[in-house]
This record gives sequence, C-alpha cells and structure tokens, in this order.
Amino acid sequence: MRTRWIIAAGLAAIGLVWIGQGLGLLSGSSFMVDDLRWAIAGGVFLVGGAVLGWSALKRRSQP
Repeated sequence: MRTRWIIAAGLAAIGLVWIGQGLGLLSGSSFMVDDLRWAIAGGVFLVGGAVLGWSALKRRSQP
C-alpha cells in the first residue's frame, strides 16, 4: 500500500516538473524547456500518478 503512494507521488512530481519545463515555466538550459512534447508527457505522468493514488485510496477504504 505504501509503495503505491510513493510511486504515485513520484509520478506526480515528475509530471509537474516536466509540465513546468515544457511550458517554459521552469527556466534553464535543458533541451526540455519550451518543448510542448514534454508538457504533454508530464500531463500523462501526472494523470497516471493521480489514478494510481486514487486506486490506493479506494483500496484502503475497502474492508
């Protein structure tokens, strides 16, 4: 159970960073900055983390 939460949080964190870089909100000299493909990939990771976290929450509430 705890493993699911850790993976979900990691996916969501990576997704948020990738969205920020892809949209140019996080500056730097990376190839990811201002590249919309990375923002889309980050959105996929964020949604995946949310789904995994939701499934862990629902599993926890079941007897």
